[in-house]
Amino acid sequence: MNERIRENYFIIVRLIMLIMTCICCVVTAFGGNTGIDTDETGISVKIFLFVSLYMAGVAIKELMPPVKKRIILAVTACIAVCLIVFGGNSFLILLAFNAYEIMCTFQSLKLPWYILPVVMAFVDSPMTLMLRLVFVIFMCIVYTQHSYIVRSYKNRMMEDTVLEQGLKRDLKEQEYAAKAELRRNMLQAENLILEERASLSQTLHDKLGHNINGSVYQLEGAKLVMDKDPGKAKSMIQAVIDQLRTGMDEIRLILRKERPKKKEFALLQLNRLCEDSTERGVPSNLTVEGDTGVIPDELWEVILDNAFEAVSNSMKYAKCSHIYIKLVVMNRMVRCSIADDGVGCDSFEDGMGISGMRARVRKVNGTLDFETNAGFCVTMLLPLKRSSDGED
Repeated sequence: MNERIRENYFIIVRLIMLIMTCICCVVTAFGGNTGIDTDETGISVKIFLFVSLYMAGVAIKELMPPVKKRIILAVTACIAVCLIVFGGNSFLILLAFNAYEIMCTFQSLKLPWYILPVVMAFVDSPMTLMLRLVFVIFMCIVYTQHSYIVRSYKNRMMEDTVLEQGLKRDLKEQEYAAKAELRRNMLQAENLILEERASLSQTLHDKLGHNINGSVYQLEGAKLVMDKDPGKAKSMIQAVIDQLRTGMDEIRLILRKERPKKKEFALLQLNRLCEDSTERGVPSNLTVEGDTGVIPDELWEVILDNAFEAVSNSMKYAKCSHIYIKLVVMNRMVRCSIADDGVGCDSFEDGMGISGMRARVRKVNGTLDFETNAGFCVTMLLPLKRSSDGED
């Protein structure tokens, strides 16, 4: 059904009903024994004029604002009374129609008010009782349906629209909150890495600087006594060697203990990959589910390298408008998918990029799948080796 007709169907039904009612009233008035002498009195001209005015008033009413509608309804009611006076009781049905039009302007009328105009069908007139009942009951059904079914449906639609808008607003707020939380996590990760770097720098400065300075002083002393006391110089040089070896062991221990976790670097790189893609005109989203702390470094390297390769391919060939990266940590597996909404392809050949992705995944005993129907999607499924000692 055409949208305009669907929106105005009730107006169309009322106008059709009005035309049919007026035709029936006129035919009954001039076809029955009403005592109207159309040749001498010219009453027929007045009746046709009033009928035309009545129909025009009802039609024009639909274009008027609420206040003017009520004025026009009062005028059409007066015209209906004039038709009854000049044309007889055949036009009583118009008065019933006008009563329903008045009821239609009110929103809070109860059902008995819509049944009340049916009484007019029992008033004696040239029109048969059955025909009067058919017209009036038909009017009652049409207006009751509009008041109790269509209006309730419109109210329900309005409530659903308000609810839908509220849900959309909540979803947007959740999306903004998720993005804000992701950005806070990124900032925290960056701050943590900076703090670890600063701590590492300070520790190296304290340990390494003190060790090297002491070694330099001992070497300078050994240089001075080398000619006079070679034995003492030799022992001093050996002490420097032992001190430097001890220092190297301490440096290895510090680096093993203080190095930033691969996880923070990896998540930062994935987020920066999405930001870079967005800045280049293709919005990208990163979704992370599960505990990423259990992913070992070797899997992070595979995820990062393949993610960069997949995003690069999407930017070059997919003609996409969005890229989605999703990382899910399960009990024994890690699933990472990089999907776009581009043109996709029926088939493809492994180039250097795809071959490299396959090799990296195969190296960690994982699987690599491709979906090419709706856009292009790369899915990595990597086995998760959980260990009791955790990360080094």
